[in-house]
Amino acid sequence: MDAPLGVEVTAVAELPKVRGKLTAQAPLAPLVWFKSGGAAEWLFEPADVDDLCDFLRTLDPSVPVMGLGLGSNMIVRDGGVPGVVVRLGKAFAGVEQVDATTLRCGGGASGILVSSRARDAGIAGVEFLRSIPGTVGGFVRMNGGAYGRETKDILVACEVVLRSGERQVLGLADLGYTYRHSELPEGVIVVSATFRGHPGEPQAIQAEMDRIAAAREESQPLRSKTGGSTFKNPEGHKAWALVDAAGCRGLKRGDAQVSEKHCNFLLNLGEATSADIEGLGEEVRARVKAQSGVTLEWEIQRVGVVTK
Repeated sequence: MDAPLGVEVTAVAELPKVRGKLTAQAPLAPLVWFKSGGAAEWLFEPADVDDLCDFLRTLDPSVPVMGLGLGSNMIVRDGGVPGVVVRLGKAFAGVEQVDATTLRCGGGASGILVSSRARDAGIAGVEFLRSIPGTVGGFVRMNGGAYGRETKDILVACEVVLRSGERQVLGLADLGYTYRHSELPEGVIVVSATFRGHPGEPQAIQAEMDRIAAAREESQPLRSKTGGSTFKNPEGHKAWALVDAAGCRGLKRGDAQVSEKHCNFLLNLGEATSADIEGLGEEVRARVKAQSGVTLEWEIQRVGVVTK
């Protein structure tokens, strides 16, 4: 998802009035896991759904809009992101129980919060969200998944705000889910989702969450500046195994490195630029293609302007 180049800076006088927080030239590096990249032309943190709708309805349609969750699976390029980046805060982080097996979750709610609330309510089948370092909005958009489960397995419906500012409820069938992909268009912000599991015992649910957490801790470089799984698993293959077979484990470019612990993870060892990280990923793709004939697809979102 590449933001357009050459977008002119939008003057504050041309932007709609908001009740939330609107920040010009907001640094995005502190908000993403890689801790690299440029600034958002504008960062908008809406007060509530109505604030978001009113803003988008009035905003010049030519201004690009992008949603940002926890920034755990994203490279923000060094030239920054033109237009408006929307970040959903506490007003969008609620989780409420609808019935015995169903939760309604705000688009800004974390996977840890959703899975914990499900456990407390005796709702099983949602435990896998414990292992995904993101928010509900990102899970819905990317069909996030782990440990054999995907968002499509639990999603009933979601509420979105279109780029036009219109609110819309979409059912599972409307999202056109495939592996780590939905048909949601750019500029659409997921403000809530309804998930359905099945009855379970809180103790058993907690045990499964603990098992998942331990497996992640053992196999992934969780305490590093990283972006999660870098490449999608090609059909019939594991991305990490292809990367390893191509001799890329530990490969470096500047301060960017392919993790030695799990080689489908890229790391920022300290001062890597986003160009270092993305360039290393492209080098890995080239080496895998040469070694195995398989073309790896990026799972990490790469957004913003490439600097020369």
